[in-house]
Amino acid sequence: MILTVTLNAALDVTYQVDALVPNSSHRVNTSFARAGGKGVNVARVLSGLGVPAVVTGLVGGPTGRAIRDDLRAARLPDELVPMPGDSRRTVTVVSAEDGDATVFNQTGPGVDAETWEHFTARFTRLVRDARVVVLSGSLPPGLPSDAYGRLVRLSAAAGAETILDTSGGPLLAALTARPTVVKPNAAEIAEVTGDADPRSAAASLRSLGPRCVVASLGPDGLHAVTPEGSWRAVPPRKLAGNPTGAGDACVAAIAAGLLAGEPWPAVLREAVALSAAAVPCPLAGDFDAALYERFRRTVPVEGLGAATGP
Repeated sequence: MILTVTLNAALDVTYQVDALVPNSSHRVNTSFARAGGKGVNVARVLSGLGVPAVVTGLVGGPTGRAIRDDLRAARLPDELVPMPGDSRRTVTVVSAEDGDATVFNQTGPGVDAETWEHFTARFTRLVRDARVVVLSGSLPPGLPSDAYGRLVRLSAAAGAETILDTSGGPLLAALTARPTVVKPNAAEIAEVTGDADPRSAAASLRSLGPRCVVASLGPDGLHAVTPEGSWRAVPPRKLAGNPTGAGDACVAAIAAGLLAGEPWPAVLREAVALSAAAVPCPLAGDFDAALYERFRRTVPVEGLGAATGP
């Protein structure tokens, strides 16, 4: 089983407009509201692949109830822990003209120490049945900066592999716990390493503790540094659409690959194909199944070097 953790779950609201023009009013052609947050999106993609996933994290208030109702409708197993306050909402405005997306993220309600202890107790129980744990997204206010580090250590003690997809301080604070994989994007890896070159930045980040680093570079694909070697995988062609769910689709593919014990070149090929197939879809958590099947046969994976340490 794969366990996905979304400590700052959200109700994702998406508006589609003809074109996004600053300082003007817009007519909304279509709108959607669904349970979101990065870990929820990962679980939704895994469900689409037929891979079992359980959702946990923190929710509260009327928005939290809407999140849980949507998870139930989507048949995603829900082990979310209640918290004081109302869960956040995100708003994404997608332009039909060019496919660009503008995202507005609320911070989320504060989490007190008692709620955090309730969550870690639930997590400790759930992780016993997990082989892979996905830890995704921002931390809500009130949680310690090493919250993900604690969950990585609990996962390792239970024998589960971990994928960490976060940024800034929470990413740096979790590295010494030695997550199996960290997946920063180009901006995130440059921020924490001070290096704008993804290849050297990935090697530098790996030296700080994680077993593997997979840097997602948007249309330039993925760069991975692992004990087995380094690789670059690129999408077969550029796609127009909403890229906000591509990173979560990438993480879902990595999680499925770890669960199946696939070699890294195969994992990266699947990750690029699945993330590219998510771009044409207006909602994070969805992917175009036909495009995915086509891309997974055509994604090139280039070896860049031999193993680089433990």
